[in-house]
Amino acid sequence: MNISIGNDHAGTDYKFAIVKLLESKGIKVNNYGTDANDSVDYPDFVHPVAKDVVAKEADFGILICGSANGVAMTANKYQEVRAGLCWTNEIVELIRQHNNANILCIPARYTSIPQALKMVETFLATEFEGGRHQNRVNKIPAC
Repeated sequence: MNISIGNDHAGTDYKFAIVKLLESKGIKVNNYGTDANDSVDYPDFVHPVAKDVVAKEADFGILICGSANGVAMTANKYQEVRAGLCWTNEIVELIRQHNNANILCIPARYTSIPQALKMVETFLATEFEGGRHQNRVNKIPAC
Protein backbone atom coordinates (compact mmCIF):
# COMPACT_ATOMS: atom_id res chain seq x y z
CA MET A 1 0.00 0.00 0.00
CA ASN A 2 1.09 3.54 -0.75
CA ILE A 3 -0.21 6.63 1.10
CA SER A 4 0.44 10.27 0.22
CA ILE A 5 0.34 12.71 3.11
CA GLY A 6 0.34 16.49 3.27
CA ASN A 7 0.09 19.03 6.06
CA ASP A 8 0.51 22.66 6.87
CA HIS A 9 2.18 24.08 9.98
CA ALA A 10 -0.74 23.10 12.24
CA GLY A 11 -0.34 19.43 11.37
CA THR A 12 3.40 18.83 11.51
CA ASP A 13 3.46 16.84 14.76
CA TYR A 14 0.42 14.86 13.60
CA LYS A 15 2.10 14.07 10.30
CA PHE A 16 5.24 12.75 12.03
CA ALA A 17 3.14 10.47 14.26
CA ILE A 18 1.03 9.23 11.34
CA VAL A 19 4.06 8.55 9.14
CA LYS A 20 5.64 6.56 11.98
CA LEU A 21 2.44 4.51 12.35
CA LEU A 22 2.14 3.85 8.62
CA GLU A 23 5.78 2.90 8.18
CA SER A 24 5.53 0.52 11.16
CA LYS A 25 2.83 -1.30 9.16
CA GLY A 26 5.06 -1.52 6.09
CA ILE A 27 3.12 1.16 4.21
CA LYS A 28 5.08 3.36 1.80
CA VAL A 29 4.52 7.06 2.48
CA ASN A 30 4.93 9.97 0.07
CA ASN A 31 5.49 12.96 2.36
CA TYR A 32 4.46 16.26 0.78
CA GLY A 33 3.89 18.13 4.03
CA THR A 34 5.98 20.71 5.75
CA ASP A 35 8.36 19.44 8.42
CA ALA A 36 8.39 22.80 10.22
CA ASN A 37 5.99 24.88 12.30
CA ASP A 38 6.47 28.08 10.29
CA SER A 39 3.31 29.38 8.61
CA VAL A 40 2.77 27.96 5.11
CA ASP A 41 -0.07 27.82 2.58
CA TYR A 42 -1.97 24.53 2.82
CA PRO A 43 -2.89 24.28 -0.90
CA ASP A 44 0.80 23.84 -1.72
CA PHE A 45 0.71 20.55 0.19
CA VAL A 46 -2.74 19.40 -0.90
CA HIS A 47 -2.23 19.44 -4.67
CA PRO A 48 0.56 16.82 -4.74
CA VAL A 49 -1.48 14.47 -2.54
CA ALA A 50 -4.62 14.86 -4.66
CA LYS A 51 -2.62 14.39 -7.87
CA ASP A 52 -1.11 11.16 -6.50
CA VAL A 53 -4.56 9.81 -5.63
CA VAL A 54 -6.00 10.76 -9.04
CA ALA A 55 -3.01 9.23 -10.86
CA LYS A 56 -3.27 6.11 -8.68
CA GLU A 57 0.29 6.67 -7.48
CA ALA A 58 -1.19 6.46 -3.97
CA ASP A 59 -3.96 4.21 -2.73
CA PHE A 60 -5.16 6.91 -0.34
CA GLY A 61 -4.28 10.38 0.87
CA ILE A 62 -4.16 11.97 4.30
CA LEU A 63 -4.29 15.75 4.77
CA ILE A 64 -3.89 17.69 8.00
CA CYS A 65 -4.39 21.36 8.82
CA GLY A 66 -5.90 23.35 11.67
CA SER A 67 -9.60 22.89 10.87
CA ALA A 68 -9.18 20.54 7.87
CA ASN A 69 -11.72 22.63 5.99
CA GLY A 70 -9.17 24.24 3.69
CA VAL A 71 -7.45 20.99 2.78
CA ALA A 72 -10.79 19.26 2.17
CA MET A 73 -12.06 22.09 -0.03
CA THR A 74 -8.86 22.13 -2.05
CA ALA A 75 -8.65 18.36 -2.50
CA ASN A 76 -12.30 18.11 -3.52
CA LYS A 77 -11.63 20.36 -6.52
CA TYR A 78 -10.22 17.24 -8.18
CA GLN A 79 -13.05 15.32 -9.82
CA GLU A 80 -11.82 11.87 -8.79
CA VAL A 81 -11.14 12.89 -5.19
CA ARG A 82 -13.57 12.26 -2.37
CA ALA A 83 -11.96 13.93 0.65
CA GLY A 84 -13.77 13.68 3.96
CA LEU A 85 -13.24 15.93 6.97
CA CYS A 86 -13.34 13.82 10.13
CA TRP A 87 -13.12 14.59 13.82
CA THR A 88 -14.49 11.30 15.18
CA ASN A 89 -13.84 7.68 14.39
CA GLU A 90 -17.51 7.13 13.54
CA ILE A 91 -17.35 9.75 10.80
CA VAL A 92 -14.23 8.07 9.42
CA GLU A 93 -16.13 4.79 9.11
CA LEU A 94 -18.99 6.52 7.31
CA ILE A 95 -16.85 8.38 4.78
CA ARG A 96 -15.31 5.06 3.79
CA GLN A 97 -18.45 2.88 3.98
CA HIS A 98 -20.90 5.28 2.34
CA ASN A 99 -18.82 7.77 0.33
CA ASN A 100 -15.81 5.66 -0.71
CA ALA A 101 -13.56 8.50 0.47
CA ASN A 102 -10.02 8.30 -0.83
CA ILE A 103 -8.55 11.15 1.24
CA LEU A 104 -8.88 11.55 5.00
CA CYS A 105 -8.75 15.17 6.26
CA ILE A 106 -7.84 15.62 9.93
CA PRO A 107 -8.37 18.86 11.91
CA ALA A 108 -5.28 19.14 14.13
CA ARG A 109 -6.80 21.86 16.30
CA TYR A 110 -9.87 19.75 17.11
CA THR A 111 -8.41 16.26 17.58
CA SER A 112 -5.58 14.78 19.58
CA ILE A 113 -2.72 12.83 18.05
CA PRO A 114 -4.01 9.54 19.56
CA GLN A 115 -7.45 10.26 18.03
CA ALA A 116 -5.84 11.00 14.67
CA LEU A 117 -3.88 7.75 14.74
CA LYS A 118 -7.04 5.78 15.50
CA MET A 119 -8.84 7.56 12.66
CA VAL A 120 -6.05 6.64 10.24
CA GLU A 121 -6.25 2.99 11.29
CA THR A 122 -10.02 3.00 10.86
CA PHE A 123 -9.79 4.73 7.48
CA LEU A 124 -7.42 2.09 6.15
CA ALA A 125 -9.35 -0.85 7.62
CA THR A 126 -12.85 0.19 6.52
CA GLU A 127 -14.21 -0.98 3.17
CA PHE A 128 -16.66 0.80 0.89
CA GLU A 129 -20.06 -0.91 1.13
CA GLY A 130 -21.01 -0.28 -2.50
CA GLY A 131 -24.60 -1.23 -3.26
CA ARG A 132 -26.98 1.72 -2.92
CA HIS A 133 -24.03 3.93 -2.03
CA GLN A 134 -22.30 3.36 -5.37
CA ASN A 135 -25.09 5.12 -7.27
CA ARG A 136 -24.74 8.13 -4.98
CA VAL A 137 -20.95 8.23 -5.29
CA ASN A 138 -21.37 8.11 -9.08
CA LYS A 139 -23.38 11.35 -8.87
CA ILE A 140 -20.70 13.32 -6.97
CA PRO A 141 -18.58 14.59 -9.91
CA ALA A 142 -20.11 17.79 -11.27
CA CYS A 143 -18.45 17.88 -14.68
